[in-house]
Amino acid sequence: MNIMASQPKSDPSLSLYRLLDPTVLADPYPLYARLCEEDPVHWDQFLHCWVVTRYADVHQVLHSFSADRTPSPEAMRALGLGHIEPIAEVMVKQMLFLDAPDHTRLRKLCSTAFTPRRVELLEGRVEAIANELIDKVVANKRMDVVGDFAAPFPAIVTAHLLGMPSKDHAQLKSWSADFAEMLGNFQHNPERIGQVLKSVEDMTGYFRRAIREEERPLPEGLVRSLLEAEIDGNKLSEDEVIANTIVTMVGGQETTTNLIGNGLLTLLRQPDKLAELRDNPDIADTAVEELLRYESPSQHTGRICREDTVMGGKLIKKGDAVMAVMAAGNRDPRRFADPDTLDLRRTDNRHLAFGWAAHFCFGAPLARMEGRIAFTALLRRLPEITLASDKLVWRENLGLRGLKALPVTFA
Repeated sequence: MNIMASQPKSDPSLSLYRLLDPTVLADPYPLYARLCEEDPVHWDQFLHCWVVTRYADVHQVLHSFSADRTPSPEAMRALGLGHIEPIAEVMVKQMLFLDAPDHTRLRKLCSTAFTPRRVELLEGRVEAIANELIDKVVANKRMDVVGDFAAPFPAIVTAHLLGMPSKDHAQLKSWSADFAEMLGNFQHNPERIGQVLKSVEDMTGYFRRAIREEERPLPEGLVRSLLEAEIDGNKLSEDEVIANTIVTMVGGQETTTNLIGNGLLTLLRQPDKLAELRDNPDIADTAVEELLRYESPSQHTGRICREDTVMGGKLIKKGDAVMAVMAAGNRDPRRFADPDTLDLRRTDNRHLAFGWAAHFCFGAPLARMEGRIAFTALLRRLPEITLASDKLVWRENLGLRGLKALPVTFA
């Protein structure tokens, strides 16, 4: 990262560091709106990076800037951070943190394994999982939507998708939560490094044992498909299979949990919209897109500037770190009419919640399907659903926005 002495002075009240304040974390959109209007390309003196918030600028960053932002294990050692080298060894093999041609090669190989057809074939099983989870709580007339449904639902689906035992879903979810906390919050929680390291080691060992198990061959699923994927004689190494299984698992669980929790909270706070979706399940697809735009599960992501670039009247130098705030771009009035209004039938809705361009979310079709099935099932089977408490606590994850719990009651 190239931070020049000429970096502009900035208003500290606009720093994303304010997300560490629970009241700002509970509603970050006023902060995003201020950034968008007052300083859309903002030098954040606390995070030592540029923060970009307008839709067009976020789009440009996602499309043109470098995603290759993970220091190599060697660079980690040179910085005196050799103790977190195992994390870097996994991340430098994940599509999320690579540029072409390495990203292109991995993406093509993974695409042969994670096909739209594979997602379509899951639909019946996904519906059954949703209803089985509701069956467990429906007689209680109350539930924690996050703990009882939004967390286990994508975890069980992901275990099934990967070809791993369903009984392991809670462990897979726990590992995913640790890894996701690092992705969204790593620079602020150094005391959590030990737990993240253990989870990375345990995850890697779990999938390596599954791959190498001779007495019990891998069942049909994404892990086996990744091992068998081949294009022109090119295959994924075992380490690449494990690394990209991990990033697929984490992305598939954490963002979907947050989509369901955040989305249902949004609907509960606007009962007329909840009733509209409950009474018109045929609009579920556009409703899911609008909930993704309105309360983005993935709020921002990092990139590196490839070459000196002028944006918003500011010079971003080659090598500078840039934070693209998708959640702010998704509320940019220059792109969306009445952006702070929830419109479940919004059709012009090319939001940024899944990213853009080459790094568009690999699992978006599955997340959309899970969201549609989850909202339809919850609203159909839980009549008169209402919030049981106004005292909601958001997870201390600045990048992946989600609730710790969502207590509700229903008739």
